[in-house]
Amino acid sequence: MTGFSKCWTTAILLLLLLAGPVSGQQGQSPDLTTLVDDAQQAQVARNYAAAADDYRKALKLRSDIPELWANLGLMEHETGDYPAAIASFEQANRLKSSLYVPQLFLGIDYLRAGKAKQAIPYLLAAKKMNGTDPLPSLTLGRAYSSLGKVSAAIAELRRATEVDPKQGPAWFELGIAYLDQVESDSRTMSGRDANSSFVQALFAESLVKQSRYTEAAAQYQSVLAAENQPPCMRSEEGFLDLRQDDAQAAAADFAAESKLHPECALALLGLARLRIDAGESDAALAILSAAWKQDPGFLSSNVSALFEAMPKEQETGFLSFAEAQQISGRISPGLYTALSHPPAEVSSSAAAPSQPTDKALIEKTGSGASTAKASAALTLAKRDYSGGRYGNCAARLESSLAGHDADALQLLARCSFLTGKYELTSDATYALRELPSQPTAASLFWAIKANQRLAFESLAHYQELEPDSARSHILLGDIYRQRDRPEDAQKEYSNALTLSPNDPAALLGLATAYLQEARVEQAVKTAQQALERSPTDADVNLVMGEALITQHKFTEAEPFLLKALNAKPQVLPYVHALLGRVYEVNGKTKEAIAQLKMGAESDQDGSVHYQLARLYARAGDKADADRAFAQMKAIKQKRREGAVIALEDSHPSSLDDAP
Repeated sequence: MTGFSKCWTTAILLLLLLAGPVSGQQGQSPDLTTLVDDAQQAQVARNYAAAADDYRKALKLRSDIPELWANLGLMEHETGDYPAAIASFEQANRLKSSLYVPQLFLGIDYLRAGKAKQAIPYLLAAKKMNGTDPLPSLTLGRAYSSLGKVSAAIAELRRATEVDPKQGPAWFELGIAYLDQVESDSRTMSGRDANSSFVQALFAESLVKQSRYTEAAAQYQSVLAAENQPPCMRSEEGFLDLRQDDAQAAAADFAAESKLHPECALALLGLARLRIDAGESDAALAILSAAWKQDPGFLSSNVSALFEAMPKEQETGFLSFAEAQQISGRISPGLYTALSHPPAEVSSSAAAPSQPTDKALIEKTGSGASTAKASAALTLAKRDYSGGRYGNCAARLESSLAGHDADALQLLARCSFLTGKYELTSDATYALRELPSQPTAASLFWAIKANQRLAFESLAHYQELEPDSARSHILLGDIYRQRDRPEDAQKEYSNALTLSPNDPAALLGLATAYLQEARVEQAVKTAQQALERSPTDADVNLVMGEALITQHKFTEAEPFLLKALNAKPQVLPYVHALLGRVYEVNGKTKEAIAQLKMGAESDQDGSVHYQLARLYARAGDKADADRAFAQMKAIKQKRREGAVIALEDSHPSSLDDAP
């Protein structure tokens, strides 16, 4: 866990130490007073070890004063002696359980010690004592995250940002928590609903972001052939057509969408884009004005699609025209603001204005509404959705968060996302998870999309607050690396290391980026530097093991890969696959087969199953060899057809000699 800002800790210390005389000091010997004064002076000078020593001496004179134990705990905390700090805070808490600082720092230090379960009761007590301090909720969020309780973590981290919107670490942790939820839901969907149109739609969107347009087009065709599919898929295909300079196909898609699904506001954006491309700015603004009137939240949160891949001079010209129309009163100021400030992912400071909640619609249903009223609200909400009035639809159904109506919650998730109320979408999908039935592919679809948007927004807030921090550069490095821009990633990680030398996360990112670009020697050197700081870190050990395998140093790679077996569950199959390669080269056929079987889940190009087939054949097991070859060929065929979406492997393929 990253450390707390010194300014927060110092502020707490000063409040505790300088608020007045330590209770019980009147009539005491000058020795105690002198020791406390000396401790305070040492603390102000940041000589925490000396201050701790003074407090220990003071406690020999009066061990019954809880504030002295609390102050000692704070000094021990500052020196990094967390076990001693915990003992001191526990003694202070036994003497006076109403003290805030011992409760808070017992939670902080138990979490530092890797004891999240023990930390939580103290942090809950601290939050109850002081509702204006973001630290209890921030630390609770970290504790819940470490226990895999992502929804609870998100709730606490949200609260921390509400208590103090300028709390940069809270925004960062919240963004990461949202991404953790996206990752978890994506694994669930891929494993359970692999053939669902909702999974295919997410895959198609991923391919578009990777500029793999031919594969994306094939995915959209599969989605459009499905009976049950996410909304606006034909319009999504239309925007893909525009990226490929096929305006005629795009026009056909947008026209068909408008006819078949008039509730799809994305089709209006597509039609407006076609008018802009044709130089018909008046007609484009008329369409956009209609979309704004229908649902301003949708246009505000999706306007970036309007300008996607548009030449900059064309975008500037259209916005200048829109500005003139706004000045003359022909379009609303809100529409112009939405057009000129499209939301971006991580690097934008402009947040999309969302549609105000219609309180009158909520009052019609109310949190205590009867079944009849709830049913009526759902009927009206469906009507709003059919008319593209997503904000009204969401407002009518917001009270369903407290109920158990799956249909209402499903529609709430859809409408709230489309109108740009992503927190409400996330809340609706969490409410669906509480129902007895498993979350559907549709609910996970909206959860993934909403939590991804919320992650981007949270990380954007963090960047605004700490634009040149080491963590901000690491974040950008991670984004560049995931988008296959290793050179840009290396620059960001290097910037982070300039600000924070030997930062473990920056070293890991830099080593991974080097490996991604096949700069293996630099990857090994950087990973070794990271291991000197964190010798048991599973991710760093994995990078080192993979780099050594790339150098054909299989025996040297093994101990690093064994340590990498403590990696996250989603990474483990890949670790097993690498170990299988090591054992195969070293002639350990039985061990290699066992590892490759556990690594089969990571096989994205058929290479793992090909290795298995060869090993089974070597062991004389023809039946299993044939099965492995068949599975390898099936994976290769799916990859050719574009039905399996995967990031480029950073390890060399062994399929060159496959039949």
